[in-house]
Amino acid sequence: MILIDPPLWPARGRVWSHMVSDVSFAELHAFAAELGMPPRAFERDHYDVPSELYAAAVALGAEPVGCQELLRRLTKAGLRRRKESRPQTVRR
Repeated sequence: MILIDPPLWPARGRVWSHMVSDVSFAELHAFAAELGMPPRAFERDHYDVPSELYAAAVALGAEPVGCQELLRRLTKAGLRRRKESRPQTVRR
């Protein structure tokens, strides 16, 4: 199932949603392509979807869910990919 949270995330002069799959990345990439999302919009485990495409994603079948529900279902599916922590630089 494709899930999308509300467009609440401001960045680069726009407002964004997160779109994920709780089934597979293959399902997510296929849905994103159908929606017209460029591959560069994929980040680790989700697509950043501009608010202008939110209604189109829902019309194509994405299930609107809250942010916490999206994260819970992504994690439960084993598809959550956390940011890798960067080693701190040691100043000498």
